[in-house]
Amino acid sequence: MRILLAVLTGIIAVLHLFFLVLEMFLWQTPYGMKTFHLTPEVAQSSAVLAANQGLYNGFFAAGLIWSLLIGDVRWALNVRAFFLGCVLVAGIYGGVTAQRSILVIQALPALVALIVLVLHRRSVPQAR
Repeated sequence: MRILLAVLTGIIAVLHLFFLVLEMFLWQTPYGMKTFHLTPEVAQSSAVLAANQGLYNGFFAAGLIWSLLIGDVRWALNVRAFFLGCVLVAGIYGGVTAQRSILVIQALPALVALIVLVLHRRSVPQAR
């Protein structure tokens, strides 16, 4: 379970680094506009908002990567649970308000990782 959780966390972190690059740096490029179905005018007028959104995705990635580097297992799981929970909430909100596919791309992986985390946490000895 520990390795599966680490792999899932790493994948989710990499996804959010990709979202950061896409929203902060590629938003107004042909690739960014195609990905988000934007016209050049809409891409230009929403670029600052997209960059802000990308920055938040970077914070999610940073927190998840941090959780992989923490030596204390219980503390690492707590940090990981927090950031996965943030990703899940953001994914649900985005899926409901912006685009349904966000539920599958962002929320579902976070939910799966949180389930694995809960199952793994049962095997970790309690601090005394």
